Amino acid sequence: MSNPARETYRPFAVLMFSALLGACASGTVVLLPQQDGKEAAVSVKQGDKEVVLDQPYAATKTTALGPRTYQSNAGEVTAQFGSALGAQPSRPATFTLYFVEGKDELTDESKRVVDSIMAEIAKRSVPDVLVVGHTDTVGNDQFNDALGQQRAETVRTTLIRLGIPAEDIRAISRGKRALAVQTGDGVPEPRNRRVEIVVR
Repeated sequence: MSNPARETYRPFAVLMFSALLGACASGTVVLLPQQDGKEAAVSVKQGDKEVVLDQPYAATKTTALGPRTYQSNAGEVTAQFGSALGAQPSRPATFTLYFVEGKDELTDESKRVVDSIMAEIAKRSVPDVLVVGHTDTVGNDQFNDALGQQRAETVRTTLIRLGIPAEDIRAISRGKRALAVQTGDGVPEPRNRRVEIVVR
């Protein structure tokens, strides 16, 4: 078989296992349910034959006669692929902290979220934390870039003080270039004054 199976897909969880047997590729593709409940699909093409998997646990095997579809289930996936699933890295977790206008000071509500961030980091053996500072549209680009960086560094410093190694945390600024709520210039929108933390 000259053409191994080719997969094209939107973002989703899918298991793909293949083994090279001589010149012929064989494998299994299983579409897993989404944690957020959103719909997903994958197209599996082998030679000139193509199948679409668009339901949780829909599966296909590549064979000498082309893809063969079937319905898998949670028990079968765990039995066959449990060790591979267990070796996957945890999915990224995202947190948002909000700031007092024009300052790098967290709102009282956001101060209480820090414990949740620390708990998520503690679950990971090799954490990678990205801290991204944002601002509203009050002030010019230079001011907001600096303020966004200052906010990101404030959160980074807090996490380091709480025991996260400095080399595991990166802090960057997007200033007012990635608004959570679209506004015109000069609008003091509280939901844009934030730091987003991605824990991987």
